[in-house]
Amino acid sequence: MAPVNIFKHGADEEKAETARLSSFIGAIAIGDLVKSTLGPKGMDKILLGGGRDGSVTVTNDGATILKAVGVDNPAAKVLVGQLLSAEAEILIAKKIHPQIIISGWRKATQAAREALKEAALDHGNDQEKFQEDLLNISRTTLSSKLLTHHKDHFAKLAVEAVLRLKGSGNLEAIHVIKKLGGSLTDSYLDEGFLLDKKIGVNQPKRIENANILIANTGMDTDKIKIFGSRVRVDSTAKVAEIELAEKEKMKEKVERILKHGINCFINRQLIYNYPEQLFAAAGVMAIEHADFAGVERLALVTGGEIASTFDHPELVKLGHCKLIEEVMIGEDTLIHFSGVEMGEACTVVLRGATQQILDEAERSLHDALCVLAQTVKETRTVFGGGCSEMLMAKAVTDLASRTPGKESVAMESFAKALRMLPTIIADNAGYDSADLISQLRAAHMENKTTFGLDMNQGTIGDMEELGITESFQVKRQMLLSAAEAAEMILRVDDIIKAAPRKRVPDHHPC
Repeated sequence: MAPVNIFKHGADEEKAETARLSSFIGAIAIGDLVKSTLGPKGMDKILLGGGRDGSVTVTNDGATILKAVGVDNPAAKVLVGQLLSAEAEILIAKKIHPQIIISGWRKATQAAREALKEAALDHGNDQEKFQEDLLNISRTTLSSKLLTHHKDHFAKLAVEAVLRLKGSGNLEAIHVIKKLGGSLTDSYLDEGFLLDKKIGVNQPKRIENANILIANTGMDTDKIKIFGSRVRVDSTAKVAEIELAEKEKMKEKVERILKHGINCFINRQLIYNYPEQLFAAAGVMAIEHADFAGVERLALVTGGEIASTFDHPELVKLGHCKLIEEVMIGEDTLIHFSGVEMGEACTVVLRGATQQILDEAERSLHDALCVLAQTVKETRTVFGGGCSEMLMAKAVTDLASRTPGKESVAMESFAKALRMLPTIIADNAGYDSADLISQLRAAHMENKTTFGLDMNQGTIGDMEELGITESFQVKRQMLLSAAEAAEMILRVDDIIKAAPRKRVPDHHPC
């Protein structure tokens, strides 16, 4: 009998090994893309057109690189790539069924998770030790970044900023401002909120006990936009009358705003000269063109809400702070809000010689802040430098030696993939990874469970003494994300590609 084609013309299908190999290739490529950035001696990547203006970005931040290609979680992607490339392909070539591999990997994941849980330390009840843990995590995170040469300075800065959040983990309360000039060590943490805008002409430059109305409304209609309107008049006097009517409308709007009992008005949109004069006459500070992110964060930290109508003052929630004043940073004037209602709010001011350095410093600091915010919620920590991966690999290998059947082969492959992470870190530093990993494996077999890679000396060392610490939650999520993604890809046995849409030529009436 002739084969029956159930697909439309142009549709395509890949089956079994071909489909699985196609799925593997994508994960392997992503793993290869980011693995050279891992560790304290990781290499940088150049992203062309990565910025909003098509600029060049130089970074070794895995998240930034993967965002540029549309994926996330760099460490998990390396582990997925290793599981699928070196391990899954070998197992599939041995004619081991994907479901048996998946079953073995699931048991391996559980064993690794339990080993990680047992090795985790929790100093959440000891404030002094927990703060030292946070500093170590921050230093470890920054060790592979641009800020590695100033990691003590930035580690303290990041920890202080996150501890101000009082466990809320709301990173929106931490505002980062980048200002050209000075050196990276001139960066500092400022209490309160800094807004990179200017106060209106002839308005107060300092206000105590401020009542702030944050708005997103048009304040630029006091002048006729001739190019955007069609106005037919028989004399220029009529134009003046229309302009006067517009001014009256704007005056009424400003009066409605002033009825809220405010002494500071912040608008997302422009404020034209006439309303600016009215605010100045009323002794109100007016700040225009605060971008959307600025007004959102300002509303959050001052306890206010963004308003767009002003007919019911009793329904509008105003923001409050103890002092608003102008401050100088380098050659620029900024507006400083101190004593804000959200006491945990703060601003990190980054200084640096070039915009590229400032951008990379911001990415590095953001990494540290994210990890620290997670650690404050889940206070358990584990040791870094490949120590945790070797611990998990040992637990999986022990389980494999007790497991009969083909599942044990899959478990061994999982353990091998885990050992590849410290191998990559050693390779990136230019050391003999085979020698270092064999030493590290032997140390863990001797129950030296805190040993990992010391990439400053090119040897193995005690991570507890070196203070190389990572967040338990981040490490656990890396393990689970990688295992789930690898399992999902391994399950694929058929790829069906839809037929491309036919282009219909345009038919012109002529």
